[in-house]
Amino acid sequence: MEILDIFLMFLKAFAVGGLICMIAQIVINFTDLTAGKILVMFMLAGIALTALGLYQPLVEFAGAGATVPISGFGYLLANGAMRGAQEGLFQALTGSLAAASAGISAAVIFSFIMALIFKSRTKHS
Repeated sequence: MEILDIFLMFLKAFAVGGLICMIAQIVINFTDLTAGKILVMFMLAGIALTALGLYQPLVEFAGAGATVPISGFGYLLANGAMRGAQEGLFQALTGSLAAASAGISAAVIFSFIMALIFKSRTKHS
C-alpha cells in the first residue's frame, strides 16, 4: 500500500467521522435533548440507514470513520439481524447480539479492569 493511499484512507475516515460528530454537536447545541436521547437517535439512524442500504456504501468509503461512532453500532446491529434473518426467525433476533458480542464483551471486561485499578468518586460542581 502506498503512502498516498494510506493518507487518503485516513482523510476519508476523519472527514466522515468528523461530519457525524459535527452533526451530533449541532444537535447538542440547538436542542434540549439529553445525551442519552441523542445516542439513541444516532444509533437508530444507523439502523435505519442500514435498512435502506445507505450505510454500507458509507462504511466501504470511510471504514472506521463510519463504524466507530454510535451510528456504526446501529449499523452493526442491523447488519447482524439482516444476516441472521436469512437463516430463520430466531437467528434474526439473535444475529445482532452475535454480531456485537465481541465489542460488548471487550467494553464490559475493560470497564471492570479500570474499576479495579481506579477509585471512583463523585464529581464536585
